[in-house]
Amino acid sequence: MEEKLDDRLNKTVELIKKAKGFFALTGAGISTESGLPDFRSPGTGIWEKVDPIKTSSAQVLKSNPRLFFEAGFKRFITLQDAQPNKGHYALAKMEKMNILKGIVTQNIDGLHYKAGSRNIWEVHGHLRTGHCIECGRSYPFEYMVEQLDHGHNPPFCENCSGIVRPDVVLFGDPMGKAFFEAERTLANECDLLLVVGSSLTVYPVASLPQYVSKIVIINLQPTPYDDRAEVVFREKSGSILSKLLQLLEK
Repeated sequence: MEEKLDDRLNKTVELIKKAKGFFALTGAGISTESGLPDFRSPGTGIWEKVDPIKTSSAQVLKSNPRLFFEAGFKRFITLQDAQPNKGHYALAKMEKMNILKGIVTQNIDGLHYKAGSRNIWEVHGHLRTGHCIECGRSYPFEYMVEQLDHGHNPPFCENCSGIVRPDVVLFGDPMGKAFFEAERTLANECDLLLVVGSSLTVYPVASLPQYVSKIVIINLQPTPYDDRAEVVFREKSGSILSKLLQLLEK
């Protein structure tokens, strides 16, 4: 029989209090309450409607950059206006209270950063900046948007006329240093990992829980790690994180 919600909340709080290294791993599910669709939820997931390999991959950027910026890049622009929800703010407050050591996120939406979290590993990159694929010069994300608004597709580098791309990990890109830093940190410092809104099916990020002795999962859909978890919540993350924060503040 499933434990009552209050019992699961109290059990989680006790695990957090006893942990020497408490970290969070977040996926698209934490941002759905900010109005952003996730990738795999039946009926609403992004990948049910579009094939990212055809518009948003590193191969498309290389072979057909105009298509990449006409189709794939538009979704990135829509993420810019999203605002954090109570789940993001709860995690940020836990960090300020020196309870949560840091957040590893699969999300590129920057909502943890907007909410005030600072110890973040954005393992799939972010939408604050871009860079020239030829000379490496860095640009603010708005530069690419302005270039496109003025009819320059693809956006070009003022220094060498190379293509300016967003600083996100596309399908077909190698993982950046943030992922390897996160992997090393969890392996060495984390004894309790709170997984929020991730299906734990996208590798290599899905391999990270294997480094941790105890896991708590907040996700509406089942994950491959549910059987290993100390506690599983099938409720919305904003509500659960807010309730955990209230209990920790007591």
